[in-house]
Amino acid sequence: MDLKSELKELIIRELKLKNVVAEDIEDQGPLFGSESKLGLDSLDAVELVVVVQKKFGVDIGDRNTANVAFASIDALADYITKNRPGS
Repeated sequence: MDLKSELKELIIRELKLKNVVAEDIEDQGPLFGSESKLGLDSLDAVELVVVVQKKFGVDIGDRNTANVAFASIDALADYITKNRPGS
């Protein structure tokens, strides 16, 4: 499974999204905000930051970093790839 698919499945599973499948999450679509089709809120963001940090060993230390990293699946995959230990 590629990283983007893994992230989509992780989001669905960890945030317990009902009636959402990986194909519903666009690679370039926003994960949060009024334009997002997922309906995620700030509590979801906090939970997702913790899960991504634990699973991938990346540090998302501040709000600005989180805003960039969680802009979309593409942005998150890129952030993880560049910041993973051993990268």
